[in-house]
Amino acid sequence: MDWEERIELNPAVLAGKPVVRGTRIAVELVIERLADGWSEETILDQYPSLSADDIRACLYYASTRLRAEGVYPVRV
Repeated sequence: MDWEERIELNPAVLAGKPVVRGTRIAVELVIERLADGWSEETILDQYPSLSADDIRACLYYASTRLRAEGVYPVRV
């Protein structure tokens, strides 16, 4: 999935946080709801402007950002 079609970063929306395109629903919020144990069905019920593909795009976005994160060992 190409998350870039569904996720946008716009300084005029939520101070530039990544959101689902065309909404003010932050990727962070969707990931938190999943981490809290909400099912995809519950998220879609509570946020009717989202689609199942939007939820997957949020996960792909998070995965991409984590993959790009650098890890540097600290020597003590």
